[in-house]
Amino acid sequence: MSSALGFTLLTISTILLSLSSLSDGLLQPRRISHGLSESSKYLTRDELWFNQTLDHYSPSDHRKFRQRYYDYLDHLRVPDGPIFMMLCGEGPCNGIPNDYITVLAKKFDAGIVSLEHRYYGKSSPFKSLATENLKYLSSKQALFDLAAFRQYYQDSLNVKFNRSGNVENSWFFFGASYSGALSAWFRLKFPHLTCGSLASSAVVRAVYEFPEFDQQIGESAGPECKAALQETNKLLELGLKVNNKAVKALFNATELDVDADFLYLIADAEVMAIQYGNPDKLCVPLVEAHKNGGDLVEAYAKYVREFCVGVFGLSSKTYSRKHLLDTAVTPESADRLWWFQVCTEVAYFQVAPANDSIRSHQINTEYHLDLCKSLFGKGVYPEVDATNLYYGSDRIAATKIIFTNGSQDPWRHASKQTSSPELPSYIVTCHNCGHGSDLRGCPQSPMVIEGDSKNCSSPDAVNKVRQHIVEHMDLWLSECRGGIRSSM
Repeated sequence: MSSALGFTLLTISTILLSLSSLSDGLLQPRRISHGLSESSKYLTRDELWFNQTLDHYSPSDHRKFRQRYYDYLDHLRVPDGPIFMMLCGEGPCNGIPNDYITVLAKKFDAGIVSLEHRYYGKSSPFKSLATENLKYLSSKQALFDLAAFRQYYQDSLNVKFNRSGNVENSWFFFGASYSGALSAWFRLKFPHLTCGSLASSAVVRAVYEFPEFDQQIGESAGPECKAALQETNKLLELGLKVNNKAVKALFNATELDVDADFLYLIADAEVMAIQYGNPDKLCVPLVEAHKNGGDLVEAYAKYVREFCVGVFGLSSKTYSRKHLLDTAVTPESADRLWWFQVCTEVAYFQVAPANDSIRSHQINTEYHLDLCKSLFGKGVYPEVDATNLYYGSDRIAATKIIFTNGSQDPWRHASKQTSSPELPSYIVTCHNCGHGSDLRGCPQSPMVIEGDSKNCSSPDAVNKVRQHIVEHMDLWLSECRGGIRSSM
């Protein structure tokens, strides 16, 4: 049955038994990282270390911390080939993945380096992530990290190749999602240190209230699936009132005391299929249940169990305030760290639209502000206007940045989607083109990172954008080589 009456406690009990063996996973879908698994293929996972400045804005604070990085020079044309800087984002950086950037490195005879973002992974300056210790966690500090490291690494190459200190390789920056924004912002703020940037699914527009996110999920899912999702969410909200713990148990989420936290998990679960190019995993069984009078909640719970948990490792722990309040430095600290950046710089508050929403209206601005206050105390507020003034939002006034977005990706509404000769922007259009499809291919499940486009519903659309990327890079790198500085 698809009606509220069909959502019986018997159904709840039946599904509860089938969910008893679920365990916590690894992916935190509220963050916008790629979610690479430990079993994915990497070019290298050999850790290297750089002594980084803690506060680039203080003339008197000379503290340093150890920042992790990787390099892979097998494709480099020695000594003058380009260097590709692959930016890590809001999570641990466990190596250099073998994705489409590898294809580009072979084509351009380039070396690849990758620097872990400050505070994430093993690059934490402090042993405690208490709010007072997070004051140096920002995109602005991260950009200076990249500049300082880039100069250090260039100097080390000159020593390695026995060249004078005023000779430079041509650098090109790459990033996707938040690191895509960093890639664009680095070209904006340090244009003399890179020949250009690829900003894949780059969220360069900080957004205080972001209803377009939910609206794009509905558009990408299609009218039948959207209607089924809306009814499913209504049934779940009703179920929370009838038997709160039993409903949460269906999703192994009894630890979530705040109902809105649970409803955020429910909303993110549907996002995962769309964002990562797997709409059929969600929509086919749900639309079938909707048409045939089946139990929508059971169909949705099965999707969460088999796909979100089984494939992507979705865990209710990500949404637990107890977990997010933990100030210990652990592999799971990225959840708290990203929320700090959300609550201070960029927001991206994924609120329910006023009309025709899929997600619960409990996911509103007040919910997000309350969560920020709960995690970090009073006085923490996302300075969205200041962030957009500093970087230019989607009107960024820079040159030689390639913006790419997947047509189905809800994050593209925080990116730059208008094109110009110096800032070309491309939409990769297909049924399963999601987040970072130009680099990862699609669908992104299981998480294969070689960037193969053949499984996209329209491979030609992906390959056409990739050809544009190559053409821009070829031109900009040649212009850069012709004008490489002879002195610093």
